Amino acid sequence: MTDATLKDAKAFSSEVDSGSRKENALKLESSARRRISFPAVPVSVVLAMTWIVAMLVIAAFAEKIAPYAFTQLDLRNRLSAPGNVAHWLGTDELGRDVLSRLLVSIRISLLIAFGATAISAIVGTTLGFLAAHFRGFVEQFVLMLSDFQASMPFLIMALAVLAFFGNSLPLLIGLMGFFGWERYARIARGLAISANAQGYAAAVRQLGASPARIYLRHILPNIASTLIVSTTLVFPEVILMESGLSFLGLGVQPPMTSLGNMVGYGREYLTRAPWIMLAPAATIVVTTLAVSVIGDWLRDRLDPTLQ
Repeated sequence: MTDATLKDAKAFSSEVDSGSRKENALKLESSARRRISFPAVPVSVVLAMTWIVAMLVIAAFAEKIAPYAFTQLDLRNRLSAPGNVAHWLGTDELGRDVLSRLLVSIRISLLIAFGATAISAIVGTTLGFLAAHFRGFVEQFVLMLSDFQASMPFLIMALAVLAFFGNSLPLLIGLMGFFGWERYARIARGLAISANAQGYAAAVRQLGASPARIYLRHILPNIASTLIVSTTLVFPEVILMESGLSFLGLGVQPPMTSLGNMVGYGREYLTRAPWIMLAPAATIVVTTLAVSVIGDWLRDRLDPTLQ
């Protein structure tokens, strides 16, 4: 073999090695990009999340953000229109600042919504697990309670309870906690029965794990995605139910305020001072819409059949 041929062979070999190194580098770069890339989030979901975060911040610092105390009266500025420096959103029939009352109302309404949703999720999931574990009479009893809850209008039940036991914030949160629990019970029961038939549940059971450990440490994490989506559906309904009760004068009682309470008081001045009602009503609509948008997005993201 001549020297020229050896040089050509070495040059070709170096080009091949260089090309392979470049290809490997490109593969590593593309792999790194895939690892650090984030799933595309629709603009509507980003806006909904931003709104919910803003509501949570307002709820946490409502009294510090509010320009006035939500019970402070200013009888000289009754029904003052919005847009002035002293009262950005105007005043109500007693001269109370609408913006200050709105900020405190967001805190109370979110407190009721979060507390009631948590109670509903815990009660429903627990009953669903009990039905899936014991089966037989326990399962039939839980299903019977679920059917009764679904067939009875919750508003009528709430009116009866409030009429007999009076009204207070803890009672209202506990009462609203029984709204929607039957959905969690049915979902948890069905998914737990299916999970018990899976190999991992049988293996953990054979290792001697207690039923509580099996359901809390192994089954619950595997069905949590479905329960989370159900939570995003129940949460806005709780807000609307609380707003409806407060609108009727059976929810949050003065001097405390809530979004539904503000809407209820503002309906009497809808023609003369619509800003009293419009601000809390718009907050209710946007908040429930934002939670619903996030729930729909989570359902699509967590459902493997839609990936």
